Amino acid sequence: MKKLDRTVPRILLVLSVLSINLVLDRVTKYFAVEFLRGKDQISLFWNSIVLEYAENTGAFLSLGNNWPVSIKIITFLIVPLLFCVLAIIYCLVKETDPIRNILITTIASGGIANLYDRIFNSFHVIDFLNFGIGAVRTGILNIADMSVTFGVIFLIFYEYRLYSYVIKNKKTNNLEY
Repeated sequence: MKKLDRTVPRILLVLSVLSINLVLDRVTKYFAVEFLRGKDQISLFWNSIVLEYAENTGAFLSLGNNWPVSIKIITFLIVPLLFCVLAIIYCLVKETDPIRNILITTIASGGIANLYDRIFNSFHVIDFLNFGIGAVRTGILNIADMSVTFGVIFLIFYEYRLYSYVIKNKKTNNLEY
């Protein structure tokens, strides 16, 4: 019973993070299709945020846009799907650190959200956000891309902090590796 008591909150956490990311991505893409497709871009906050509809059949900055279909299926569908499914299973079954669970699930849910587009939108991922100052700008992206990007960045910082803490405590306590 003790193991079940620890597993249920982990499952609820993973499913909540997954659901929030997927719903945010789908809702924002719905609004992009309804209000941005076929229309002029919308500039906000002195052009630091630009809303502009785009469809991408490649990856980041259209990488692989012109690749053969078989390579795209392997690279942009099968490999990410395996990664996302394995990451979610790992979080549900093995990982006990709630912060790490949130971050890994955020990364996987971003991938799943874009996979949804690839599967149900003829391999086209809907993008609509562009950030920048002056000529320094991001590519056009979506909420799923932000989930993956910020999830990876925060996971790296989190792991670095944990590693630094462990090393500091080992030195303080004269422990060996």
